[in-house]
Amino acid sequence: KIDKLNFELARLRRWQFDAKTEAMTAAQRLLFAEALAEDEASLRAKLAELQRGLPEAPKTPKAPPRKPRRQALPAHLERVEHRHEPEDTHCPNADCRQPMQRIGEDVSEKLDIVPAKFFVHRHIYGKWACRCCQQLHQEPAEPDVVDGGIPAAGLVAHTLISRFVDHLPYYRQEPINARSGVHTPRSTLASWGGAGGASLGPLYELHRAFILGCRVLHADETPVPLLDPGAGKTKKAYVWAWARSHHDPHPGVIYEFCLGRG
Repeated sequence: KIDKLNFELARLRRWQFDAKTEAMTAAQRLLFAEALAEDEASLRAKLAELQRGLPEAPKTPKAPPRKPRRQALPAHLERVEHRHEPEDTHCPNADCRQPMQRIGEDVSEKLDIVPAKFFVHRHIYGKWACRCCQQLHQEPAEPDVVDGGIPAAGLVAHTLISRFVDHLPYYRQEPINARSGVHTPRSTLASWGGAGGASLGPLYELHRAFILGCRVLHADETPVPLLDPGAGKTKKAYVWAWARSHHDPHPGVIYEFCLGRG
């Protein structure tokens, strides 16, 4: 019954204050104002009478506010201990001054981070010559991701992960590296990314053959817009996901970019 009265009150308010498809003049509104006021007062009186007859709801005591519980720091992280002991371990009481005994300790742990640090690998290839037969011997240069370039494999991997996993564009990686005093233009970072992607090609083909060689294969397509600079618009391309069944003892998934469904 209370819900019904509340509904009637809401309908009266809507009729009185909401916008109408047919606007009424002030004189026309005065014709209904008195009836509306009486109806509203009657409904409010009935509602108050019903609410007085309701039993009082027992007040439930508020639960004490929960204190946030801090999660323990991961156990695999390196711990650097800082010992804090008083310089003088004798009783501070001037009348006593006896040596005190250590009865325990309180331990607090603070999480810290070392920002990315650049360092240089120096590869020194010794030259060895035979004075008798005039032969020169030297170890061959180690293969690298970027032939003749300055980045080691770790820096190339860091650049690729920052770009394609953490979604940091090259123009943002450039000032990040510059804060460490290393100048890496975005064009250079892009060429490193291309070389890193080409080096991962054989691994990708092996992974693709492993995925497609299963008995049950799941496929899913995701349309993506592809820039078409010559036409001045975008066209539809596809990223296909190929996945082995979750019942397979060796599950896996691989993604393939295609210009169409062919």
